[in-house]
Amino acid sequence: MQKDYPYALIQFYATAPYACSYLPDRTARSQVATPGHLIDTPIYSDLVRNGFRRSGVFTYRPRCDSCQACVPVRIPVDRAAYDRNQRRVLARHEHLVAHERPLEFDEEHFALYQRYQGARHAGGGMDQDNREQYTQFLLQSHVDTRLVEFREDGVLRMVSVIDRLIDGLSAVYTYYEPDVPRTSYGTYGILWQIETCRRLGLPYLYLGYWIRESPKMAYKSRFRPLEGRIDGHWQVLQDFLRP
Repeated sequence: MQKDYPYALIQFYATAPYACSYLPDRTARSQVATPGHLIDTPIYSDLVRNGFRRSGVFTYRPRCDSCQACVPVRIPVDRAAYDRNQRRVLARHEHLVAHERPLEFDEEHFALYQRYQGARHAGGGMDQDNREQYTQFLLQSHVDTRLVEFREDGVLRMVSVIDRLIDGLSAVYTYYEPDVPRTSYGTYGILWQIETCRRLGLPYLYLGYWIRESPKMAYKSRFRPLEGRIDGHWQVLQDFLRP
């Protein structure tokens, strides 16, 4: 009973409609779990299994009035199978050196974040993030969050923010140097997290939401098998994925 007490205090509310970030001409709503300071790692792990995700200290899941396009997805790491291109990506980036760093502001990290947003998401709003917005988005957390930087010969190439859950890792956000030729940092970041789950004995890598109609989400369908939470149950999405 003592263990369940904080969870009993968690409440949920629905936001007002807002413009969808992924599908044009649609509105979205979210269900938010609150208060954030009570959502620790065990509670958050349970919420993630039920389709939630976080942005900073806000824990939410899509709860749209007439759309169910957002599908929570995860990779069962023991059954993850790499295709030829993914194996090449692993080999091509094996020289990157990963270091875990404190979850705190770093000017070098922020400069890389700005370059990434400006090159990959120009006009999306996040390319205008200031230091405070960056900090609120990636460096504020009530759960077990790890910040990992990847360097090549001492040069910063990529940063990943990852939550450690009871049953896996949750990929919060990854940003990387956008203008290095013959690199696939984004793909490598996910492969590195899969391998880290295996090393830690964690069964799942949670990737947030996948939307079939959104080109921004297409990269997630390249990882197989991919499980999605549909109608309250996790199931392999092979019948829903594009070839």
